[in-house]
Amino acid sequence: MTTSINRRHFLARSVHAGAGLSALSMLGAMTAAAQSDDYKAVVCLFMYGGNDSNNLLVPTDANYTQYATSRTPVLALAQNSLLPVTLAGTGGRSYGLHPAMAGVQGLVNTGKASVIANVGTLVAPMTKAQYDSGAARPPNLFSHSDQQQAWQTGTPDGTQRTGWAGRLTEMQAASNGVNALYGGVSVAGNATFLNGNQTQAYKVSPSGNFGFDFYNPSNTTDPVSAGVAELLATSREHVLEQTWIKTIDRSIENQRVLQNALSAPAAGITFPDTGLGRQLQMITRLIVARERLGLKRQAFFASIGGFDTHGDDQLTRQNQLLGEISAAVAAFSAATTTLGIADKVTLFTASDFSRNLKSNGQGSDHAWGAHHLVVGGAVRGGQLFGQFPNLALNGPDDVGNGTFLPTTSVDQLGASVAQWFGVSGTDVDTLFPLAGRFASKTLPIFR
Repeated sequence: MTTSINRRHFLARSVHAGAGLSALSMLGAMTAAAQSDDYKAVVCLFMYGGNDSNNLLVPTDANYTQYATSRTPVLALAQNSLLPVTLAGTGGRSYGLHPAMAGVQGLVNTGKASVIANVGTLVAPMTKAQYDSGAARPPNLFSHSDQQQAWQTGTPDGTQRTGWAGRLTEMQAASNGVNALYGGVSVAGNATFLNGNQTQAYKVSPSGNFGFDFYNPSNTTDPVSAGVAELLATSREHVLEQTWIKTIDRSIENQRVLQNALSAPAAGITFPDTGLGRQLQMITRLIVARERLGLKRQAFFASIGGFDTHGDDQLTRQNQLLGEISAAVAAFSAATTTLGIADKVTLFTASDFSRNLKSNGQGSDHAWGAHHLVVGGAVRGGQLFGQFPNLALNGPDDVGNGTFLPTTSVDQLGASVAQWFGVSGTDVDTLFPLAGRFASKTLPIFR
């Protein structure tokens, strides 16, 4: 080679890039257009670290006193700071959102989003008495990694290592034709949620950059590009080495094809210049590219971290993080509306668990049941699904220091999304074998 590029370093980088891009070889066979009227996409927005959802949705009626007493002196939000939301299904109770969530408030009050109360990992319905007596529960219940895994696999008993969206998109692979591998895309790195039995999450950076962006074959003055071009053009005697060279060459070419498919969203769509804003913007671009790729079913994974607030200034941290989520989700909803596909895209939030209602000082510790958002044109908006817990410490729903026993399972949430996605009843049972243990396998989330 005529450049100073380190060949070993290049090979190491190429292996990682090639692994992510080699499957793009199928893009050459992509269809001219998909039947977009049959398109559906689900987006999981994971809040890593365990979001304290006690401050996401707060009672604003007489029950506020119970909340404030339990959260005093540090974590209680001022009653007049809460953003009022109009929710059906509350039994006459009133609630407000965290003051940083004006964007989500607008979505709820215009019927584009709802709240699912007290969701958590469960292997079967459980009462407080059963919990106290040691009834079966998810293993390692308050462990970050185990509960992240349980949420993303859809099997809280730990029997499954693949993600439920990965299995879901594999069931729908026929809808995606030759590009079925692009049914599951993460814009946040590795994602168990999207890993199936035969496929892995395809990873795209929020910026749209790929592993070979440093290489420009037309730039003959750049020593790295010139060196790569020479390496790829050199014939190899060893069959494995030659095959490797061809694979990398094909991956680079297919990278360009995907970048061409990633046409910019329609004019007028803007996103916050934040980490999550950029992730949801990239998901929007990938959805726009669905027809060029011939895709009818897709699942996406985005994430935001920083919710592990044991001893931090939780109020300040949540104000920033929930504000970032609210602005990005509102922009994403507006984008799907502008593109005319709001009823074809559903976003839901997830997290390891909630946190104790009772403060440990400035923060709160690992808990269980949590409130989550579901957003989309197909969602029955302005609703409170599930059962909001009694906030009394040591009350009927508290299994310790304001750790609330979930009344809705992760499996029920996932089964509801899968059913909307187009999966048959038997396949829903295969995806979520524990969901049938509950009185209602699915929730009435969708229209």
